[in-house]
Amino acid sequence: MQFNKKALKDDGFTGFRPIASLEINRIPQRQGIFAVLRPEGFEPRFLAKSTAGVFKKKNPSLPESGLAAEWVADADVLFIGKAGLGSKGNRGLRRQIQEFVDFGRGKPPGHWDGRLIWQLADAGTLLVAWKELPAEALNAAQTTYHAEFRQIHGRLPFANLVQARI
Repeated sequence: MQFNKKALKDDGFTGFRPIASLEINRIPQRQGIFAVLRPEGFEPRFLAKSTAGVFKKKNPSLPESGLAAEWVADADVLFIGKAGLGSKGNRGLRRQIQEFVDFGRGKPPGHWDGRLIWQLADAGTLLVAWKELPAEALNAAQTTYHAEFRQIHGRLPFANLVQARI
């Protein structure tokens, strides 16, 4: 699979909305996988300091050299995340994506997956897409997407710092 907007659409992803203008109530509440993509013409400019919230008293910022080392120059997909229903059954894509965006706006997160997104200038122009999946398929799907991306690009997407596992 090629990791671009067309391939993700063909694979069942929907949305493809800019972060800055996401209408959170239009995102499904069910569980699934979501991706952050750069729009056409997007060139990375790294911020010295992340806009993201502090996690467990840890600064989410990396030096520019660290960001540059993680950048995958020819990739449209910058992050692949998952959204389960959680132990109380009240999570899902809508809440996970809302928390991800809130994290980028400086709110303290419950985790800091994808934190490198928030050190990109113009992060609000990045696109978010999602795909609903049954709960039992989430881990395998994220693991497969990571493995396929790594097979094509030789590494994980820019903001995925840890390989997903089943």
